[in-house]
Amino acid sequence: MTACWLCRRPLGDRVEWHHPLPKSRGGRDVVPLHPICHRTIHATLSNAELARGHRDADRLRAHPAIARFLGWIADKPPDFHAPTRRRH
Repeated sequence: MTACWLCRRPLGDRVEWHHPLPKSRGGRDVVPLHPICHRTIHATLSNAELARGHRDADRLRAHPAIARFLGWIADKPPDFHAPTRRRH
């Protein structure tokens, strides 16, 4: 069983692939994520912000908005889905 790169929960039926270094910035490596985790990353940080300092999973998890999300999602089932809010 593979775990989500961001939240570390087991993956469900739907898996999305994320470039820790955005593809637009030359990234080639991909990591598996839940769709809701993937959407949260991109709703919270721009590609420029990801490239500048949030390529590392531990650093990304430490971001205040991502940390709040991780606390909320921790007890949800692998295929849980909810609308993702974009940052303002």
